[in-house]
Amino acid sequence: MTVAAMGALGQRVVTAALLVPLVLAAIFLLPSRWFAIALLPFAVVGADEWARLGRFTSRGRLLFVAGTVAITSVLLLADTFGFDRGWPDAIVFAICGTATAFWVVVAPPWVVRRWSPPQPASMALLGWIVLIGIWVALVQLQAHSPWLALAAMAVVWIADTAAYFSGRRFGRHKLAPAVSPGKTWEGVAGAMAAVAVYALALTSLARAAGYGGSLGASAIVVWILFALALCAISIVGDLFESWLKRSAGVKDSGHLLPGHGGVLDRIDALLAAMPPAALAAQAWLS
Repeated sequence: MTVAAMGALGQRVVTAALLVPLVLAAIFLLPSRWFAIALLPFAVVGADEWARLGRFTSRGRLLFVAGTVAITSVLLLADTFGFDRGWPDAIVFAICGTATAFWVVVAPPWVVRRWSPPQPASMALLGWIVLIGIWVALVQLQAHSPWLALAAMAVVWIADTAAYFSGRRFGRHKLAPAVSPGKTWEGVAGAMAAVAVYALALTSLARAAGYGGSLGASAIVVWILFALALCAISIVGDLFESWLKRSAGVKDSGHLLPGHGGVLDRIDALLAAMPPAALAAQAWLS
């Protein structure tokens, strides 16, 4: 490993060591409304990074960021939307359902066909679908249970870690060389295997999480398949953000997090996986 690589790794470790305790404290110690407020700065920075990747004008970036703040504020504070330790079913299904549809229906062909970003107005609409989607999803998951929010995010983290190590050890066949040259099908297989094991281990906690249905073999299989679907969607999110960066001609979405790049670089897979996770929690858990 070169000196430069060691320095970058050191930066990543230090940044993670500072961020992880803060993230855990926010998840477990903050009431739902304050947790939503704590996530807003990341949504604002993510919006600015999205606008940069979409090549918005300076005025367009400002309007997009301001729109993000306005939408989140209205959702959180307006009585119409009924926030009280989370939102009513209709709000969650509408926002997270739209975001999930984007990641399942639109994002995969976008990555495969390597479409260029659309005009700023369309890119702004998609940005709000993506950014508001993950914000609502994380807040709703934490409102159900801090442990549930952590368990959902852990699906992505375990997949990412397993993909990295299995890809380095066994990687031979490129997943999407024109989009993200470092990713391999062997890495995908490692991620899927690790998530399947993790999902199986979580079944013992289903009752404590509020699941009141059957825990027979068929239910466990469905749960594992759902976790694998989240893993697959998280990979789409990673590839999609990589393609946006490649289209914009940049290495990172931003420079806020030393050694990690920008906010979108760190949450790319979460962007895609959290909305369907929140939908499932809203539908399945009491």
